[in-house]
Amino acid sequence: MDENSNLYKIRHSMAHVLAQAVQEVYPKVKLGFGPPIETGFFYDFDFSEEEFSEDKLKEIEKRMRKIIGRKQEFLYSETDLDGAVAKLEELGEGDYKIENVRNLHSRGVEKFSFYENGKFTDLCEGPHVPDTGALPAKAFKLDRVAGAYWLGSEKNKQLTRIYALCYETPEELQEFLERRRIAEQFDHKKLGKELDIYHIDDMVGKGLPLWLPNGTAIRDEIEKYANEMEFRYGYKRVSTPHIAKEELYLTSGHLPHYADSMFPPMEVKEHDNDECTEKFYLKAMNCPHHHLIFKSRPHSYRDLPLRYAEYGTCYRYEKSGELSGLLRVRCMTMNDAHIYMSLDQFESEFRRTMEMYKEFYDTFKLTQYSFRLSVRDDSEKFVGDPALWAKAEALLAKVMDEMEIPYYIGEGEAAFYGPKIDIQFKNLMGREETVSTIQVDFQSGDKFDLKFVDAEGDDQVPVIMHRAPLSTHERFISFLLEYYGGAFPTWCAPVQVCMLPVQESCLEYTNALADELTGDFFRVEVDNSNNTFNKKIRTNTKRKIPMLLIIGEKEVAEGTLTVRRYGSRDQITIPREEFIQSFKAEVKERKMLREPMGSII
Repeated sequence: MDENSNLYKIRHSMAHVLAQAVQEVYPKVKLGFGPPIETGFFYDFDFSEEEFSEDKLKEIEKRMRKIIGRKQEFLYSETDLDGAVAKLEELGEGDYKIENVRNLHSRGVEKFSFYENGKFTDLCEGPHVPDTGALPAKAFKLDRVAGAYWLGSEKNKQLTRIYALCYETPEELQEFLERRRIAEQFDHKKLGKELDIYHIDDMVGKGLPLWLPNGTAIRDEIEKYANEMEFRYGYKRVSTPHIAKEELYLTSGHLPHYADSMFPPMEVKEHDNDECTEKFYLKAMNCPHHHLIFKSRPHSYRDLPLRYAEYGTCYRYEKSGELSGLLRVRCMTMNDAHIYMSLDQFESEFRRTMEMYKEFYDTFKLTQYSFRLSVRDDSEKFVGDPALWAKAEALLAKVMDEMEIPYYIGEGEAAFYGPKIDIQFKNLMGREETVSTIQVDFQSGDKFDLKFVDAEGDDQVPVIMHRAPLSTHERFISFLLEYYGGAFPTWCAPVQVCMLPVQESCLEYTNALADELTGDFFRVEVDNSNNTFNKKIRTNTKRKIPMLLIIGEKEVAEGTLTVRRYGSRDQITIPREEFIQSFKAEVKERKMLREPMGSII
């Protein structure tokens, strides 16, 4: 969000008004922080000296509107460390704000700013609106309450976070609320349960999904499609273990720079009488394993580019509070590949990869996405030669410009070893999520001593491109569940056709067709339950099966089928063979005959 935009200033100012109103209701409350966010703002509070009740939210909202009506001016002041500490102690904010001030000072910050409106003063950089009278009294709503650890660390105290929605006009707020209502209806966690896609069991662990038959069918079809696509684009399939020795991840840099996101090591004795142990880690990334596959054989420039692809399962220790259905998990299967090439091959390979991505997106009818060039910032998490970083960033920008692909810069969003292109998709709420990436890596070739022999017989280090057009099964399917509203296209639907015999006498005809389609590896069911015919229609429509085939005595006599597609009340009766041909073509060509929910909203 642009910090100079009017909406940012409104949301930032409203966060102060929220804190001011809470202090009026709970005089002993301690304040954390309250930044603007994509849909409004939040503020963190410590109510340890007073018992907080969500029943008070309406009263807090009412007080906020009164504060807005007072047209209090936002007044700026600035001081040094000692002045800031003294001011915060005077305000009674000695725990959290002073800790933050001292942390900032240790990182070189010398001046600290405050904003005052009415009797309320807060440590803040701004910006704000001129006075509270400029705030939209009817375009905000206190939304929900959650727990949040101070500074985001589970080692710290848990505070109470009050979230609020805020827009410039009441109409925009109502539009958001309606969009959210629809999004909640198609939330992937809700649909995942209703459609038997996946299950997370405490006995297995948080963030470790169990894929049910329906979900596995979707996974298998997407992987099959990816395998076909990668075969056409010249990739070679590889497979790697789920664990590796500590040495591998020390060499790759994952342990020094990524250890907090990896599971703890397992200590293994190689021999019973051996006092020494080896440390093994669950695989957090496929790339180090692929580098060793490249290194296992000598290579000439004639072999390049060399493209290794794998649907590899990886494990990451995401914090418990960050886990969310399939979107954030601890076990994930990545649509991963690594391309090893000479520097002069980079531009053509990058173009080719972008073309592959577009072909994938067109098949899934994905349209609402944008491109972010993720580069490094001045933080210490990024490794390697700054000159190589600059070269890699310039190469990505050059090709994107030449292909006339619009993009924006994401500072600090790069991988620790190199810049990347992140493809950002909007979910039903309009929020951006990274679904696909392309990363350029000038570092790993040297770390792993990777070589190829050039045309002059000299050793050269390959440039490496990491790419994952379909992200992980988990993240991608969570996105598709919401984007399709659970109604997958026929080619990757868990059940492609459900046949509904109207009476017992139609079963032989129905079963013969089911056997024929199942024999050709299509996913078919016959509903011969004791339910009434209308209930069979309702039940299987709720399962969002793409096609229901109604088979009565007339269809049996005439050799026809009555077809009812999901999302349509219309039914058509066509010859049996005509249906089989059109159905097979629809699946083979991966057609999508219905617009996804996400493209309509």
